[in-house]
Amino acid sequence: MNEKKEKEFHFFVDGTKYETEHSYLSGADIKRIANIEANYQLFLEEQGNTPDRPIADPDTVPLNDRIKHFFAVPPATFGHGTY
Repeated sequence: MNEKKEKEFHFFVDGTKYETEHSYLSGADIKRIANIEANYQLFLEEQGNTPDRPIADPDTVPLNDRIKHFFAVPPATFGHGTY
């Protein structure tokens, strides 16, 4: 029997594992799958000392080279402090 695994690729968002049959996803796809608010910023955790990378909605991320870990950040509120 040759059963094809439906969801071959997985990734993590804020520590939760998600699976997909796609080897590439856009930032918008990742947010949709993980139920992240559309106005949140998505970041890809990089390895070692490499800075984490912001992922915009149209950016495409390959899921077939290593397990990716993302985190979502609410919209920035910089400059809106109390005076």
